Amino acid sequence: METNVIPVELSRIVIDETSDEQVIVLREVGGERSFPILIGIFEATVIDRIVKGRGAPRPLTHDLIAEIIHRLGGRLHRAEIDDLKSDTYYAKLVIALDRDKGREVLIDARPSDAVAVALQMGAPLFVAEKVMDQVAR
Repeated sequence: METNVIPVELSRIVIDETSDEQVIVLREVGGERSFPILIGIFEATVIDRIVKGRGAPRPLTHDLIAEIIHRLGGRLHRAEIDDLKSDTYYAKLVIALDRDKGREVLIDARPSDAVAVALQMGAPLFVAEKVMDQVAR
């Protein structure tokens, strides 16, 4: 896991129903750098629902993940976009297991899922400095 991380926040969701690729934009907290991530329509719609506080009639995947973390005695410490290879972003959920004195467990995730779960659980988002240096504008 990258030790040099930068806090980011979701700054934009761009949904174009005529395209398979949607965009979320993450922006450096307290800074000016930002970068886009292409995601699917379902993932963009889920993130949009979370931001707008609109639940779904039945639990969606991010709801399930949040519930599993909670029921197993953990909490989402943070979500981190930690790598970029061949134009593909990689992310991790960092789960603190309180029953194990806060031991952290790292779970690989798609960036869109990591963002959705972090937003759902009120956890911070981070990006590795090496990633930000490659993609920031």
